[in-house]
Amino acid sequence: MRYSLKQIEVFLKTAQCQNLTRAASELAMSQSAASESLKALEQQFDINLFDRIGKRLQLNDFGRLIQKEAVLLLEQAKALENALLRHDDMGSIKIGATLTIGNYLAINMISDFRSQHPGANATLEVANTTQIAHKIRDFELDVGLIEGEVSDPELDVSVWRDDELVVFCSPEHPYAGLGTLTDKELLEACWVLREHGSGTRQAFDHAMHGLISQLDITLELQHTEAIKRAVEANMGLGCLSRVALQESFKRGTLVPLNVPHRDFKRKFYIILRKGKYLSSSIQRWLQLCDAYLHH
Repeated sequence: MRYSLKQIEVFLKTAQCQNLTRAASELAMSQSAASESLKALEQQFDINLFDRIGKRLQLNDFGRLIQKEAVLLLEQAKALENALLRHDDMGSIKIGATLTIGNYLAINMISDFRSQHPGANATLEVANTTQIAHKIRDFELDVGLIEGEVSDPELDVSVWRDDELVVFCSPEHPYAGLGTLTDKELLEACWVLREHGSGTRQAFDHAMHGLISQLDITLELQHTEAIKRAVEANMGLGCLSRVALQESFKRGTLVPLNVPHRDFKRKFYIILRKGKYLSSSIQRWLQLCDAYLHH
């Protein structure tokens, strides 16, 4: 074989960091060793994999072409190493989840996963839909659980489960006793919403088509709990997943409002990088997702 797995590892880490010194540090190598490894790989095949812009190394067209295959090769090599070491074939898995899923579903799922598979190292990163999709595409995460719709030729997107947004207010808000709202009342209200780029905001904008440009949006916040606190403080109406609001409705700190002429139903999705090697850990995580269809 005309290349080594270490050369592939250095190539991929350099592509991620866009800086050879930082890549070497993350691989616990000297800068000179990493440089020699990358140089040997390029010389062996008489190719250039990066455009060198000052100290920054940016993948060129050929580098991007082979990056996917290199990632798959390294993942399969690590799976083989686990098997040879007689582990449970349960390595690490990096889960990405959007805020509602991450805060109200994925935490329990991680706990269940670790209980069922003590040998697995499962980590969770929470961000908005756009950020999770980007990290899945760049092989920084293994599986994504997202609230928004994405269209990307590099991603496999499948429906996971149903969800519904709910408009809500504080018990002191004038709308608290109305129960059902008209478009006129929606337009007269102040709103506290998620930021653009989030799946929740995407679903809200879709449901409020024809009105969205006229709404009085007082605050845009990145966290569901911050939105709930702001609405409790009577700063306006909110709109979040029912999953995130159940406990507040039970306590009476927030009041659900009915908007029957607007469609707030949506889907949660599972996303994977196309061609992703499905390790034992990933396969078992996907099985756990199936078990959580109706939680």
